[in-house]
Formats: sequence, C-alpha cells, structure tokens
Amino acid sequence: MKIAVCDDDKVTREQIVTLIGKQACGFEITMFDAGKNMLASNEYFDIYFLDVEMNDVSGIDVAKDIRRKQENNGVEKSIIIFVTGHREYMEAAFDVNAFHYLVKPIDEKKFSGVFKRAIKETAMREKVGKLSVIVKCNGMQRKIFLKDIFYIESNNKKVVFHTKEGKLEAYGKMDDWESELGDTFYRSHRGFLVNMEKITAYSTDTIDIVNGDSVILAKKKHTDFVKTYMNYAKSGGVVNV
Repeated sequence: MKIAVCDDDKVTREQIVTLIGKQACGFEITMFDAGKNMLASNEYFDIYFLDVEMNDVSGIDVAKDIRRKQENNGVEKSIIIFVTGHREYMEAAFDVNAFHYLVKPIDEKKFSGVFKRAIKETAMREKVGKLSVIVKCNGMQRKIFLKDIFYIESNNKKVVFHTKEGKLEAYGKMDDWESELGDTFYRSHRGFLVNMEKITAYSTDTIDIVNGDSVILAKKKHTDFVKTYMNYAKSGGVVNV
C-alpha cells in the first residue's frame, strides 16, 4: 500500500510517518515538502495526507488535481485525508470527496481511528475491485466487475445494468441478482438495486448516483436503508456521500 505525506512543515511530516508506523508496518511511504513536487511525481498513492495551507499551492488545489487526473484516467479514487490548523477549510475539503479532516496539533488517538478506517476502506476497495459477475446478453456471456456497476433496474422480464461502459440488458430476476451481488448492493425499491459504493446523496425517497442518475428509495425502506448504509460505511465500505 502506497501512502503520500505532503506537508511543508518537516515536524508534521515526520510526526505523521511516525504515527503510521505505530499502527502497522510494511507501507510504502513517500514524503513531499510541497504540493507541486508531489503532483510532478505523477505517482498514484492509495492514501494521501495533505496539508491544506502549503506555501506553494493549497492542499485543496492539490486534491482537485488528483481527482481530475484519476477521473480522466479511469483510476479508482484514492483516500484523501487533510491535515490543517484551521477548521474553516472543512467544507472545501469535502467538496473534493475527502475521507477525513485532521486538525493540528494531531491527536494520536484521533489519528489512529481515522487511519484504521482508511486502511479498512482501502482493503474493501481492493476486494470489491476484483469481484465480478457473468451476465448473459444477446446469447453471449459477459464479465462485469462490480466496481463498474452503478445500479440495476428492472424492466419487465429483463434487468438493465447501468455501468461505467453504458447500459447492458439481460434476462433475469431482481431477486436473483440481489442474492448474488451481496451486501454491497441495496434493494432500494422493487425495481432498483443500487451499488452503495456509487451513492452520492440520499433523501427520504431518492438516491443519487455518481453518474448523475437518481433512483427511487421506497419510503417504507428509508429507515432500513440508512441503518444498512451506516453499517456499510463503518465496515470500511467506499463512501461518496
């Protein structure tokens, strides 16, 4: 697992590396003293610790550049954890889908909790990234990775897979797919099965998906959905809300 620590304060950089070492060993850690230096490296990291107020470029701008490159290259989103002495940046941090926000001076207990959850989510992403299903479509069998499925929609006797590559229609029952796909997918309505990794927002009757679509959340399932989604998040599930 590759971890980047980017902070123009040497003491903070070394503190974060020390705290990581106290949690576990075997990580590949790279330190950067400036945001531009890290971006110039063009390396992919599983977890980023970014100082918000660096002298050359803000951590928020660095994060935006990381997200833009990952989206353009179709790369899985990394975990970004901001480190700063000021809480007023919190809203901007979550605009770039930050995993968490640590306030200086860094509390060791707080760091431990955040880092353990980050490791758990990274492991979950790796596991889910390898999972796939076989779908029979137009007489041919196609392999689809679960990470590429946004949601599944019922259409009479068929089901429609809304995926990263577009729509894929196949014969099948929603009940069967609900059983096969497991607990990272949620049956929000009799006609919709949603990949919880792809949820960006939800209300009492609607779930928004990262591709811009919205699906129905049955009102009678709202309470169960919130409970299920919270458990999914606590277990290391990928969260975009």
